[in-house]
Amino acid sequence: MITDGQMRLLALCSIRVEGKSVDWALIARCALKGHLDALCDGNIPEESPAARKSLPILRHGLRTPLSEHTSRIDEELRLAEKVGARLTTVLDNSYPENLRSLQDLPPFLFFRGDLNAEADRRAVAVVGTRDASEIGLSRAKRVARELGEAGFTISSGLARGIDTAAHKTALHFERRTLAVLGTGITRCYPKENAGLLEEIAQSGVVLSQFWPSRSPGRDTFPRRNHVTSGISLGSVVIEASRTSGAKMQARVASEQGRHVLLLRSLVDTQEWARKMVEAGRATTVDSTAQIIERLHDSRPSRREPLTEQLRLDVE
Repeated sequence: MITDGQMRLLALCSIRVEGKSVDWALIARCALKGHLDALCDGNIPEESPAARKSLPILRHGLRTPLSEHTSRIDEELRLAEKVGARLTTVLDNSYPENLRSLQDLPPFLFFRGDLNAEADRRAVAVVGTRDASEIGLSRAKRVARELGEAGFTISSGLARGIDTAAHKTALHFERRTLAVLGTGITRCYPKENAGLLEEIAQSGVVLSQFWPSRSPGRDTFPRRNHVTSGISLGSVVIEASRTSGAKMQARVASEQGRHVLLLRSLVDTQEWARKMVEAGRATTVDSTAQIIERLHDSRPSRREPLTEQLRLDVE
């Protein structure tokens, strides 16, 4: 049963004026601080570029009562229910703890499976290119297996390549895995991972920050990367070119104050990775043991100095 607060939050997110929306992260931040009533009255109690840009959209949108947005929301909720998905918002205790500290947090998540606060606060993202090499896939499997054995939840983005290897390895060894979608919760991209999505929903959790009906788009996968990094203590990048979404996730994770852990093989071959390490925004790692050591600090400092260098061998 959806609450009044949840409905008002979703209604604010549904406002569109000439194709533009109120900044969703702004809505989330304000709601988290108890300012939902102010937003519904057309006021934004935040001084920021996002607030200045969103205020005229909000006030124009509120010329139509929020109650008139419920038909679209009801349809989205019906679609979610049809696939067995549930809703959590920043107003709810079930909302993932690691996301609450972010500036760019999503106001709501639709999910399949079960949220587990204790397990998911120990999520670690294992990510990389869709066009992975055999040695890259082998490394991803080893890292996912060893992190899972150490009690970490394996998070990733359900993409081909490294993401798929990380999820499948966690499932194979009966460890928890968390998938963040680049589509609405009623869809699966890529389609060949539909079976994998169902397996994850049975034993872990599948999350989406989008309306359930949302199809994949150029903007959805970068936004997916923000949640994948933000819901995790750190991102381990296995293999990624300068155009890979995993490179973007590494940058975002650094900006979010999360650990960025790059395999030495990646740093040795990719200039972007080497520059991140040289700038103190990432660590070069050579073993899962070193990854775990770095993750002991569950709230890493933003861009902390990094000095340790190790080697990751492939079994």
